[in-house]
Amino acid sequence: MTRFGFALDQRSCIGCHACTVARKQEHGVELGVFRTWVKYIEQGTFPDTRRYFSVLRCNHCDEAPCVSACPVTALYRREDGIVDFDPERCIGCKACLNACPYDALYIDPNSHTAAKCNFCAHPVDQGMKPSCEIVCPTQAIISGDLDDPDSEISRLIDTVPSRVRAPEQGTHPKVFYLGAQEAALDPLAVLLLVVGARGSALADVIPGGLALGGIALTGLFLVSDLKRPDRLLYLFLRPQWRSWLAIGTQTITLAALLAFAFLIASAAGADGVRDALRWAIVPAGIALAGYTAFLFNQCEGRDLWQSPLLLPHTIINAILAGAGALGIAALFTPAPNTDARALAWAMLLSASFGLAIIALDSFGAHPTRQAERAAHNLWRDRYAKRFWSGLILAGVVAALLAAGFLVFGGAVWLALAGVAALVGLWLYEDAWVRAGQSVPLS
Repeated sequence: MTRFGFALDQRSCIGCHACTVARKQEHGVELGVFRTWVKYIEQGTFPDTRRYFSVLRCNHCDEAPCVSACPVTALYRREDGIVDFDPERCIGCKACLNACPYDALYIDPNSHTAAKCNFCAHPVDQGMKPSCEIVCPTQAIISGDLDDPDSEISRLIDTVPSRVRAPEQGTHPKVFYLGAQEAALDPLAVLLLVVGARGSALADVIPGGLALGGIALTGLFLVSDLKRPDRLLYLFLRPQWRSWLAIGTQTITLAALLAFAFLIASAAGADGVRDALRWAIVPAGIALAGYTAFLFNQCEGRDLWQSPLLLPHTIINAILAGAGALGIAALFTPAPNTDARALAWAMLLSASFGLAIIALDSFGAHPTRQAERAAHNLWRDRYAKRFWSGLILAGVVAALLAAGFLVFGGAVWLALAGVAALVGLWLYEDAWVRAGQSVPLS
């Protein structure tokens, strides 16, 4: 049996549109519609830019959804694998247009019936090549029998990495692309390139907003915990610089100002200011997360909180929480694949390192009886349910879900990893703080 297909070598395509013109001439295709067309995208920042070309057309799928959707069998798959159409049967219902994942069909302006690339079936029946292949000046279009291992197309696909469009649709397309740019084959990737050219929302506006919201929530909790909130200004007007509560107050304020400025610059498109602030926000974020460790270390009456591992642990937890929140946001915001994968790696690594630190900190030897008793309350007694639930969610489930995204893709994996990380951290941190205060001092 013969099974015709195309190999389109985008490494040698020069975007001359000769294939488009040949198909129009061969089949009398009207202006404004195409059986074959050349898509191009541009990447880079001037002057380091490059244009990529991709030839798009009907994919002559082995499991063609247009054939199944046609109510009058105007579309059919031939024994040689070519998906052809009969304009005399078509009723112009457009079911095939909506069924095709490749946007390959159109309504002929004259006949008002569906039409598409039919592999130049009539010349092929006479032993000739499709017109697009004949006119291609760089021999970027190769057709032939995919089931013949000795055919030129089979040898080419076997030796050169290739891909098909939208394989997840399960249509088994028979147009193979060699050296094609991902964004040229995936229309959603083009949208992400546009977003990326302006600055990814997931890397700019959303992190700024989340940071500012988190800082505001932290400040609200701190103020509400004061028994005399009317004297809040004393922390700014009369600070005692050996107190990490005073230092932390200034740190929170500075981080809030930087986050606010970063958010405004991102929203306003002030890329230069935004990029400059990005460098300042990194150490401010580390200081914001790390001061908490010193604040707890200064509580000399709570021995569980005196661990030397507390500083790296608070920073790792902050990375996990931030990546988790952005992972959830990625479910609702177009995100470049590089940004999404970076978030997944951040969650996977921080969850793994956090799990290791918790194991060392909680199950290892403790220097005092008070610390030992607090640790016992944490993971074996009073707060064990919260501790283990948080540990499993933030340390195991979040890591596995992040790994699932890296392997399978799909924003849902990333969002679920974010939810597991945030819920797990809440449960663990709550148990840890309460356990530290659970041992009587008098």
